[in-house]
Amino acid sequence: MNKFKDKLLKIYKRAKLFSKAYLKTNVLFISYVLVSLFNATILRFYTVEKFWNIKPILADLAVILLIGCIGYFIKPKKQFRYFAGCAIVLTTICFVNSLYYTNYLSFASLSLLATSTQAIGVADAIWKQILQIKDFIYFVPLIIFFLINSSLKKHGYFEFVTEIEVGKVRAMNTAVAGLIVLGLFVSMLTATDLSRLKKQWNREYVVMQFGIYVYQFNDIVASLKPQISPLFGLDTANKEFREYYETNKKEDTKNKYTNIYENKNVISIHAESIMNYLIGLEINGVEVTPNLNKLAGEGMYFSNFYAQESVGTSSDSEFTLNTSLMPASSGTVFVSYWDREYVTMPKLLKEKDYYTFSMHANNCTMWNRNNMHPSLGYDKFYCYTDSFTIDETIGLGLSDKSFFKQVVPIIEDINKNNKRFYGNLIMLTNHTPWNDIDKHSDFDVTMKYVDENGIEQTAPYLEGTMLGSYIKAVNYADQAIGQLINDLDDAGLLDDTVIVIYGDHDSKIKKSEYIRYYNYIPETNSIRDEEDPEYVNVDFYSYEINRSVPFIIWNKNDKKSVKVDEVMGMYDVMPTLGNMLNIYNPYALGNDIFSVDENVVIFPDGNWLTNKMYYNSQKEEGMPLNQYEPVSVDYINKYTKEAEEKISISDKIIVYDLIKKSKVLSEETE
Repeated sequence: MNKFKDKLLKIYKRAKLFSKAYLKTNVLFISYVLVSLFNATILRFYTVEKFWNIKPILADLAVILLIGCIGYFIKPKKQFRYFAGCAIVLTTICFVNSLYYTNYLSFASLSLLATSTQAIGVADAIWKQILQIKDFIYFVPLIIFFLINSSLKKHGYFEFVTEIEVGKVRAMNTAVAGLIVLGLFVSMLTATDLSRLKKQWNREYVVMQFGIYVYQFNDIVASLKPQISPLFGLDTANKEFREYYETNKKEDTKNKYTNIYENKNVISIHAESIMNYLIGLEINGVEVTPNLNKLAGEGMYFSNFYAQESVGTSSDSEFTLNTSLMPASSGTVFVSYWDREYVTMPKLLKEKDYYTFSMHANNCTMWNRNNMHPSLGYDKFYCYTDSFTIDETIGLGLSDKSFFKQVVPIIEDINKNNKRFYGNLIMLTNHTPWNDIDKHSDFDVTMKYVDENGIEQTAPYLEGTMLGSYIKAVNYADQAIGQLINDLDDAGLLDDTVIVIYGDHDSKIKKSEYIRYYNYIPETNSIRDEEDPEYVNVDFYSYEINRSVPFIIWNKNDKKSVKVDEVMGMYDVMPTLGNMLNIYNPYALGNDIFSVDENVVIFPDGNWLTNKMYYNSQKEEGMPLNQYEPVSVDYINKYTKEAEEKISISDKIIVYDLIKKSKVLSEETE
């Protein structure tokens, strides 16, 4: 027994000596590991809030160790450059993803480098609206790392370590340790984990289970899909494509709106960042959107309409509206997949003798529209100085009022020279940032109230806030739309024309702004305490549901005054409007909203929404929307499966160019 104790004591002493020696001679490496692991863990804490999950910690640690082991092949005096470089890269990954998550509630993609110039125009918005104090915490460990290196140099650490000369041995030992950690991590993975890693579209889930560094490496592979994927797996993708549409054939349904607008001109207005909760909203008794309120009241107003955009924001909405497909899982269609063949609204209308055009006062190359719009089937893209005089600028470019004044004579000319037309007008002024809006909008976002003495007072409320500036910008945009409708009417262009208005996406304003919006106390110029029974909480679900945007179909001579409360997504526009115009897209993933008993809006991250529930696929949980109508597990499984199928088949159509290639394969078979 004593011999056994002595043996254990010797092992303990040796381990203790080894640990001391290791710690003493690997300070730089250990510091690099701690910096990189700390930042990855903090990122999850600030975003998906699953930092206590051991799986992503093991995954991050494995990557850090395997990258770090290479540093031991470098002489100690030069190791700092390598470890510092690695630490800077990994810190940047965490910092960028932290910023990105704040704006998009998702994680960044390498494929966005192709569109990074889009951010230049909104740099001020990134600084004011997205960048937060917490984002600088990632640089604190990095600064400490540099200070540690400085201290080590002063105390002759590198000369001491050089004398030991065990670099290659420690490189191998560190690599083995990294592989052991990686093996332990892999042993904990499930089939669902691996499936979602491969698909990549459920990014929050991937980071929750695989850590930020594995996610980013996997994203690099996914970002190469436009070049690599078409070379492999075409037969399998085409088989799935055919089977999906054979299984999900849509019946040729008719309803009371079938063909009602056949052969009518169509002008669609891409209403930048306008959200639904502003329709009908009054501040101090004054309507924020009087013109949209009028159009919504007279036309067909879809009150639960959602954009389904991903990283491509406005461009994703354009794509989904025109094709009834989902945005790409990696990158953006407008930049990475613009040269594919799609069945689109402009193309189908051209078959019915329509002249099709699009107009936007921003740079022609923004979101690669100069290439993508012809690909969508527009006969002409009127853009920037090629077509407009930049005589009044607000925010990113030509003001909406000037833009609309200039488009009317162009449309008049188009109308004279063509049998019928379809045009898409893309607004700009309501795009973040809203710095200049005070010069062009006098809408009052303060709050009037009567004090205890019966005297009317004014409290700041939303004045000086991001949300206040946004509301002023929406009021300006509404004025511009009202002006456009009047000018079109004066030019005689409304009698035979249908106006379609859609919000392209929400305003991306932070939750904290809405907490002030709902919980402001004018008497004290303060925010209600969370313990207050009247406090309105803005959690994940309420924030997501509030992201609804307007969709209105209006005709001057056919005022239907119809309000549709069924949930509806951007991919439902083409089937719904197509039924009214007598055009049909066999590859549409959405539904004619008037021919479906229950609709589902599927978002690019796998989340979905029906009238009964909002389901968060990342957290695998949902919120019932009607407390009196329970939701079954079968109900959840049904729509979760449908979401995965539609995202997958849409991605295959986009990546493999299946609409074009399936035709070629069919012709070869025949």
